[in-house]
Amino acid sequence: MKFKKHVFICTNQRPDGKECCGEGRGMALVEAFKKEIKDRKLSIEIRAQRAGCIDVCTYGPALVVYPEGIFYGKVELSDVAEIVESHLVNNIVVERLKIPV
Repeated sequence: MKFKKHVFICTNQRPDGKECCGEGRGMALVEAFKKEIKDRKLSIEIRAQRAGCIDVCTYGPALVVYPEGIFYGKVELSDVAEIVESHLVNNIVVERLKIPV
């Protein structure tokens, strides 16, 4: 496996009035994760990227971390550093953001 962890951030934009993660919010998270990972010199082991719908629209903005398959919802920019430090670096799930799937 090329990466130890892979973060897929939903950037799906649904038609007006439909619940979704949203391209704007999703792309802001993508950029924040990429910056945090790069700043911590983790780019060789961890990758973050945009994704289409990950089918948890009511929890958006949302993301999933593999290989564990842990879904996080209602993620804000202020949560990025915590997810990187806790889950991606120390393998501790951020329970307050975890989506029960």
